[in-house]
Amino acid sequence: MTTIEQLSRLDIKYLKGVGPKRAELLAKELNIATYYDLLYYFPFRYIDRSTIHRIAEIDGDMPYMQLKGRFINFITQGEGAKRRLKALFTDGTGTVEVVWFNRVKSIQESYHTGVEYILFGKPTSYNLTYSFVHPEVDVYKPEMTQSGGLVGVYTMTEKLHNRSFSQRALQRIFATLVESAQVQQIAETLPQSVIAEHGLISLRDALVNIHKPKDIVTLQAAQRRLKFEELYFLQLNILKYIKGRNAQVPGFIFPTVGKYFNGFYNNYLQFPLTGAQKRVIREIRRDTAGGKMMNRLLQGDVGSGKTIVAFLSMLLAVDNGYQACIMAPTEILATQHFESISEMARGVGVKVALLTGSTRKKARDEIHAGLLDGTINILIGTHALIEDTVQFANLGMAMIDEQHRFGVAQRAKLWKKNSTPPHVLVMTATPIPRTLAMTVYGDLDVSVIDELPPGRKRVTTVMRYEKDRENMYHFVGQELRKGRQCYIVYPLIEENEKLDLKALEEGFEIVKETFPHYTTVMVHGKMKPAEKEHQMELFVSHKAHILVATTVIEVGVNVPNASVMVIENAERFGLSQLHQLRGRVGRGADQSYCILMTKYQLSKETRHRLEVMTKTNDGFIVAEEDMKLRGPGDIEGTQQSGIAFNLKIANLAADGIVLQEARDAAQRLLERDFELQSPDGTIIARQLRFLFARNINWSLIS
Repeated sequence: MTTIEQLSRLDIKYLKGVGPKRAELLAKELNIATYYDLLYYFPFRYIDRSTIHRIAEIDGDMPYMQLKGRFINFITQGEGAKRRLKALFTDGTGTVEVVWFNRVKSIQESYHTGVEYILFGKPTSYNLTYSFVHPEVDVYKPEMTQSGGLVGVYTMTEKLHNRSFSQRALQRIFATLVESAQVQQIAETLPQSVIAEHGLISLRDALVNIHKPKDIVTLQAAQRRLKFEELYFLQLNILKYIKGRNAQVPGFIFPTVGKYFNGFYNNYLQFPLTGAQKRVIREIRRDTAGGKMMNRLLQGDVGSGKTIVAFLSMLLAVDNGYQACIMAPTEILATQHFESISEMARGVGVKVALLTGSTRKKARDEIHAGLLDGTINILIGTHALIEDTVQFANLGMAMIDEQHRFGVAQRAKLWKKNSTPPHVLVMTATPIPRTLAMTVYGDLDVSVIDELPPGRKRVTTVMRYEKDRENMYHFVGQELRKGRQCYIVYPLIEENEKLDLKALEEGFEIVKETFPHYTTVMVHGKMKPAEKEHQMELFVSHKAHILVATTVIEVGVNVPNASVMVIENAERFGLSQLHQLRGRVGRGADQSYCILMTKYQLSKETRHRLEVMTKTNDGFIVAEEDMKLRGPGDIEGTQQSGIAFNLKIANLAADGIVLQEARDAAQRLLERDFELQSPDGTIIARQLRFLFARNINWSLIS
């Protein structure tokens, strides 16, 4: 039998049809160097080659298709690098144009008029004419259209195409691979008990049928086996880490709910907590009293009341003789936390300090001294908190707000501020889909604040086009006359930076002209920090009525009086970003509005994305839709987590049921055989070592 480890040591240059030159090209372009790499390079879609379409049936949205017909003529155009070959192809129901830009001479010698061919490719439309660029062309044989006919399509690169490495060539290599003795005799990576329990096919059958499926049923069985296995080992690795950590890393015990917590709760809490806030505080209380290090993710939509939960949790630490800290990604957000928490802490006599990059040396020295002698109970700050010079007397609880904006190595530094790691609360206002949370943050217990405080109203969200601009400005004027404030946000995308800044500045001038009786300020990330802070402060203090900005205001600006968010070129923003921007309004008791200004001509996907925003204010629904549209690897912040997004076949947006099944199975195994020393455990341990030995599991430092 051939093991996966052995396949990972077999160079593909020894596989028939590859050789040294092709092996070098595949390694460089697709990172495929071994039999294992090749075997686990799965098709991204499949095409039914048993169906032949008619040219008369083609429409603009058709995917890859095949036609049967004859070439009418061939015409060579251009010279040198611009030389190309055009042909007309007909099946009797119509004609299409066929174009080749490479290998013009050899193609001209290979194909002839009057011969019946099968042409396979993707039709494109230009000037009411359908054309196929570089299609696959074969002399027609009756057996080509027999039953079956599912063919895998693999991701390719431009360089592979230019080096005559077609889909057909790659498919032949895969056919050779799955018929090789090594794959036909591949050893199982899952024990028979797991295979039987979950109704899975063998690994050999799965790998053969993922590349050369007999039919749709066997393809689905192959996909299910490989998805289950991928998610099973992923979850097993996460769960094993959690159990090991809980056994080895003790946590500070907070046995007391004392004068600080009770004093604030009974005497200074200005509004009743929601049921969700109370539930989360109970969960944190259980963690900190249990003797294990708390690692908890607190999710709560914008305005759900995470800050008060964080403050009460910090008071638990102070009640038990420990210090607490919050690290925020920007000075604006850190300052707002400092102001709101200082106000709440004043009544109970808890000392709070703020440390950012702008803190002057004298104040910085005083903060360092206060942390070391224990007179500072709570420290709030930015990246400045993780500097080596910042030392605590007894840090018992560390919190990170908008954690996805910090690198994992930065977060890890915070845990090392005490010999025993502090309890950790990670907070985010960016809702994370459940399957993503189970994977990327799988080592964290998850708390969710899923209800808004009383009196908060749903933000009314509408789409408007350029022709509606005058009406939009009229509406903004009505809100300003009521004493409200307004945000107007422009995109600032790196590749269009100069154009976007110009649009922002032009928009700023137009807004000033449109509302001459109101003060308008502008903020963008390219401004000097001091100027940016000054302009923001004018808006926060109500001295300015309109803030024209880029997404620099996405996180951390809290102006309850602002009731209108206008997002220009809304089609250029992702769902998550639109939701975050919308969260800047609706923070007070007044009805608030989000206006998505967009061009009229939109793609189907873009229109759907914007319609999601108009239909729901629920951040979790928005996040699920965002993951379906963009894929888990593109969701903000998750790129840093590595582990979940090296998935080769499973899709966290679509495979939630398989993920839960795999996690439950992994949990049951670890409950009966944590050390993986049983016969079944030994098989699994071998594969687990192979999959994760070379990977730094950054996702577990969250």
